[in-house]
Amino acid sequence: MLITARKMNELSFSKLMQVYRQANREHGKELAPEETEDRQMQLAEEDFYSYLHDSFFTHPGAVYCIWGEGGTYVSALRLEPYEDGLLLEALETAPEQRKRGYATLLMLSVLAWLERQGSVRVYSHVDKQNLASRRTHLGCGFHVYRDYAAFIDGSVNRRADTWIYEKIFPDFKNND
Repeated sequence: MLITARKMNELSFSKLMQVYRQANREHGKELAPEETEDRQMQLAEEDFYSYLHDSFFTHPGAVYCIWGEGGTYVSALRLEPYEDGLLLEALETAPEQRKRGYATLLMLSVLAWLERQGSVRVYSHVDKQNLASRRTHLGCGFHVYRDYAAFIDGSVNRRADTWIYEKIFPDFKNND
């Protein structure tokens, strides 16, 4: 089931952290290498919460999209305004749920949800070495748009490509 959240109180942060626990473990080691693993994880989750609360959800048009199964969050991504469309970022599936098609299911559901609202242009930055993510994006109708990633903050990463998904519907006018 697709869950969308435009505000912090519209999602379960603890369930979301289960999806991102592997990334948070890695981020925690970078944040505080001298701390215990438990403390690193706590600091990473606090950092994640602060980002969502103080930055992400303050942007008009930002939305968190989650695939839920049986009351559990299994896959998630963020969308926020970018250039002339939206940027899909932080696509992640809970480690024990991987290789079951949940990222594809989430992305296709989000794209269909966006299309029901009208024309859509979605960008995504995909690491050139992440073959699983590249296959998922390709299978969902994305294609490489630029051979580098230009982030919202203006920084550039040449280890990633920018991909794009577009469905532009013409405005039909009745000329009767």
